[in-house]
Amino acid sequence: MESFGARLKRERQQRKIELDDISASTKISTRFLRALEEEQFDKLPGGIFNKGFVRAYAHYLGIDEGQAIADYLAAVAASQPQAQPESATELTPPPKPEEENHPAAEIPWGVLALALLVIAFGFAAWGFYSREKSAKPARVVSSSVHDRKTPAASQGTAAPSAPTPSPQPSATESIHPPAQEPVALSAASSAPPNTSAASGRIVLLIKVREDSWLWIDADGKPLMNDLMVAPAEKAVEAEKEIVLRAGNMGALDISFNGKKLPSQGDYGEVKTLTFGADGLQPPPPKPAAPVPQ
Repeated sequence: MESFGARLKRERQQRKIELDDISASTKISTRFLRALEEEQFDKLPGGIFNKGFVRAYAHYLGIDEGQAIADYLAAVAASQPQAQPESATELTPPPKPEEENHPAAEIPWGVLALALLVIAFGFAAWGFYSREKSAKPARVVSSSVHDRKTPAASQGTAAPSAPTPSPQPSATESIHPPAQEPVALSAASSAPPNTSAASGRIVLLIKVREDSWLWIDADGKPLMNDLMVAPAEKAVEAEKEIVLRAGNMGALDISFNGKKLPSQGDYGEVKTLTFGADGLQPPPPKPAAPVPQ
C-alpha cells in the first residue's frame, strides 16, 4: 500500500510541479513540504499547523483535502507506537524517599521571598499614595485662606483714602480678566493636537487565541513570517495596503482602525486577507487548477 508521503510526491510529480512552486503560492517553507513527503513529522511545528500544511498542499495539487488529512492522521498514528516505549521509560518519575525525610526542602523559599518583596512594594506604594492624598487638601486650604485674606487687606488699605475718588480698584478689576485670557489661549494652544484621525494611515490589530503561523506585508515590505504563540497580539501600520496570511485563520481576532471584524475563517484554515484604505478587500479570483496529463 502506498504511504501518505509517497502519494503526495507522486501526485506532485505527475503534475510536474516543484516544491518551490507550492511554497511560493502557499507561503509554506519547502523544508516543511519536504518533511511531509518524507513523513518526517518531527520536523513540523505540530498540532493544527500540520493539518493546515496538508490542506494547503492538497488544495494546490487539486486532490481531495479531507482524504489527504485522513491519510496524514493515519500515518502519524502509525509512527507513534514506535516512540512510546522510549518516552515511557524517560517519563518514569524517580522515587522520592529522601524528600519525605526532609520537609524543609519542600518549602518554596523563592516564592516566599518574592511574596515578601511584593508585600513590601505594596506598603511603600500605599504610603506614598496616602502622603500625596493628604498633601493635596492642605494645599487647597492654604490657597483658599490666602484668597480670603487678600480682599480683607485691600479693604483695609483702601479705607484711609475714602474721601478722595479712587478709580484704581475698577481699573485693576477690568485689567485682571483680560490678563487671564492669553493664559487660557496659550494653555489651549499648548495641548497636543489629535492627529490619529487625520493621519491617513491604516492600523491593523491582530490578536491570537491559539498558535498560528503569520505572514504580514505592509506597503510591499515583509514584516513577519513566523509562528505567533498565543496568547499574543500584534499591531501593524501602513500607508496604503496590509496583506495578512495565516495558517490558522479561525484563531485570530482582527480589528481594522479600531473596529473589530467578524471571524474570517475556520480553525486550521490557511487564508490570505488584503486591507486597503477603505477596509477589507475582496479576494482575487482563484487560478484554474492544472489539468493532469
